[in-house]
Amino acid sequence: MQRVLEECDRARVNFAPDPVHDLRVALRRCRSIADGFIAVDPDPAWKEMKKAGRRLFSRLGELRDVHVMQEWVGKLAAPSDPAATALLQFLAARENELKQEAALALTEFDRKQWKRWSVSLPRRITRLRQGSVIFKHLALERLMYAHDLHRRALRSRSRIAFHKLRIGIKRFRYIVENFLPQQHSAWSSDLKRLQDVLGEVHDLDVLWSTATQIHAFPDQQSQMQWQQKIAQDRQQRIEAYREKMLGRSSLWRAWRAELPQGRQIAAVALARLKLWASLLDPDFRHSVHVTQLALQLYDGLTNGKSQVAEERAILEVAALLHDVGRSQDERGHHKASYRLIRRLSPPLGWSGESLHLVALIARYHRGVLPGRQATLRALPSPERRLVLRLAGILRLANAFDVDRHGRVHRLAITQRNGFITVAARNYSSQSNAAEAVAAARHLLEVVYRRPLLVRPMKIPKTI
Repeated sequence: MQRVLEECDRARVNFAPDPVHDLRVALRRCRSIADGFIAVDPDPAWKEMKKAGRRLFSRLGELRDVHVMQEWVGKLAAPSDPAATALLQFLAARENELKQEAALALTEFDRKQWKRWSVSLPRRITRLRQGSVIFKHLALERLMYAHDLHRRALRSRSRIAFHKLRIGIKRFRYIVENFLPQQHSAWSSDLKRLQDVLGEVHDLDVLWSTATQIHAFPDQQSQMQWQQKIAQDRQQRIEAYREKMLGRSSLWRAWRAELPQGRQIAAVALARLKLWASLLDPDFRHSVHVTQLALQLYDGLTNGKSQVAEERAILEVAALLHDVGRSQDERGHHKASYRLIRRLSPPLGWSGESLHLVALIARYHRGVLPGRQATLRALPSPERRLVLRLAGILRLANAFDVDRHGRVHRLAITQRNGFITVAARNYSSQSNAAEAVAAARHLLEVVYRRPLLVRPMKIPKTI
């Protein structure tokens, strides 16, 4: 981040190609680091920092595009070419305009706030180790998204599709570059080459669009000659891209092999959600303990029969995330938790629908009983019943640790004679938890349509 401030001073003196490029690279690196951490760290400063540099970054990008187009005109035509002359005159005038706009954006750039971020945000960076499996999971998300753009671009071959592909691969490259040093060491040359090739395709598309918009061609023959040159150079670069990215030896296959596979994807997605919750929840140890109790209740109530892995995972995540709202509002934290989870982008391996169920279960872990609320009525009947059942389990698990001392740490469930009995290790009917448990069990009694009894667990005497 300090590098950005140094390059700002350099660019302020001279908006020549090199200072503009260096400042834009420094800004881009900070913005790409922020983009990576936004996915795993809830601190709003990351989004604020990325937004603060947006205007300056955009103006520098437009100025850089002009410099690049000037270079391309020199490569494609002689200075005496009338179209080249018209383009260079237009670009020179546009360069002066953009220098003024960039200078204005630079004066508006909040250096004091940037200095504060350069102190506070690096401290948060140290909480996540470079090369961790969480960043590999994030890279896999970006890789799969970029590969989808790759298929669309090769199918449509349109200018917009290749532009989106370039951005998709760029975002994958930035995660690798900033957070996966081992993979970056192995992949950096290929990634840079691809970025250059697709960047040149984009440059040629922008040049052609600019030339046609300003009517740079004196006649039809000139226009056809330029179109042929640009199309030929563009196709050469697309073929260079295809050579690297198609077939059994494609880079897609090589990159995919180094990133999470199979069941590991879901496991790392859970780790990402757990990390996100731990950075918000002021007493995350309590949430972890409640999660253990909730899973014991779930396993006991299902009797080991027809357990649905997705159901259990939804309960686990809801329990881990149920108190994140305490970072905003202690009294109504269950509602704040719902809002925070609803705004969370689902990590790879999770769907928006499943995360919505997590949010609802966390919303009803305390407070008013779920029933006729609009958010519940909007759900299909099977999902509504699932939310009621899992919210009931989470309510009871949370009640066992109402004093947050972690005393009750083992539960055993039996179902016989029309009753559900929960035996709790270190539970006492005289404890602070007893009153909370008595109130919390009601939802489960409604869901299962039978009484639920809670008693201390008998501990066998040792000889």
